[in-house]
Amino acid sequence: MTRPAAPGLRIRKWDAGRWSEAPDAVVTEEPLQLMLDGEPLSVVMRTPGQDIELALGLMYAEGIARSLDAIRMIRISAESDETDSAIDIEASIVESNQVDIHLAQAPRRKPERSMLASSACGVCGAVLIEDLRRDLAPLAAGPRVSAALLPQLVERLRTGQGVFERTGGLHAAGLFTAGGESICTREDIGRHNAVDKVAGRMLLDGRLPANESILVVSGRAGYEIVQKSITAGIPVLAAVGAPSSLAVALAREFGQTLVGFLRGERFNVYASPERLAD
Repeated sequence: MTRPAAPGLRIRKWDAGRWSEAPDAVVTEEPLQLMLDGEPLSVVMRTPGQDIELALGLMYAEGIARSLDAIRMIRISAESDETDSAIDIEASIVESNQVDIHLAQAPRRKPERSMLASSACGVCGAVLIEDLRRDLAPLAAGPRVSAALLPQLVERLRTGQGVFERTGGLHAAGLFTAGGESICTREDIGRHNAVDKVAGRMLLDGRLPANESILVVSGRAGYEIVQKSITAGIPVLAAVGAPSSLAVALAREFGQTLVGFLRGERFNVYASPERLAD
């Protein structure tokens, strides 16, 4: 479970010219050390919870491992309660806030990340953006989606944001069927981490590529969100916030339907509108 900060935090509030004290909750942000075959790969700033999904989603997005067959074992700290029958997970004496992924063979793509990825950036550690683009393929035609359905998905996404309701400090990513049924919702202080957690869950469930699905994200649609969702085979991406120019260019290049400013009953379509029906 994603967890906010301990409930004992007290703050001072200024309201209409008067000071007061009140309890408050802030979202937890901690570093996660990602290891690959026992060697340090990256430090990711994230909200604790679903760390295995996060690690697998990141490996998938960067082309290091594209199937569970490529993973021999995952080592996590002994105090972690994360388990999943889909893969061999060993609770060992590795450091807390650490996930060590052991591959069954040499990685299909050489890992090239810096040693720190902040919660604000999902690809800032990549050596070249072209390295990530090179591994993408044009998306299949994908499903026809009712345009009237998209605004409803924002509300459905919000209902799955339990920690956001308490802290106001988390992003969310929700995967839905073309008919609007919720498949998976994840929260994190980093919008790209939330997407990685969704992709990691789908990888564990054997449901990638997710080529009949819709991804809804609570923040803006930056390049990293488009790149990760195209990698996962997701044909429709809808964001509450704005897309970037690079995100629009990437979506158009690989045939992803990209929606931005999804608020109320309105939205803009920046790429591949043909999937959206009246």
